[in-house]
Amino acid sequence: QVQLVESGGGLVQAGGALRLSCTASGSIHSINFMGWYRQAPGKEREFVARILSGGTTNYADSVKGRFTIHTDNAKNTVYLQMNSLKPEDTAVYYCDAGVVATTRATLSLWGQGTQVTVSS
Repeated sequence: QVQLVESGGGLVQAGGALRLSCTASGSIHSINFMGWYRQAPGKEREFVARILSGGTTNYADSVKGRFTIHTDNAKNTVYLQMNSLKPEDTAVYYCDAGVVATTRATLSLWGQGTQVTVSS
């Protein structure tokens, strides 16, 4: 059993910062990638950022230069540092990961989501 647990959401004023974290736990052999999506009320879930096992990162254009994704591989944890937050960043943020379990099964996982609210 492998799961993702997120933390770090909250309420912040525009221009402020938050850091989200997501930890993978369970019977993990290796992690291929970890990343973040978000879903605002009434909108579809959208890609935010991803980091591959080799360290390559990708960002949505809307967050480039403001958000940074990085991992602590020893802790199987991915972080999303969000700076210069805008009201339009308000959403539920979901962690996702591609994990190879100890059974060698490849799993595509989602976290439970954490709310980020940016007030104007």
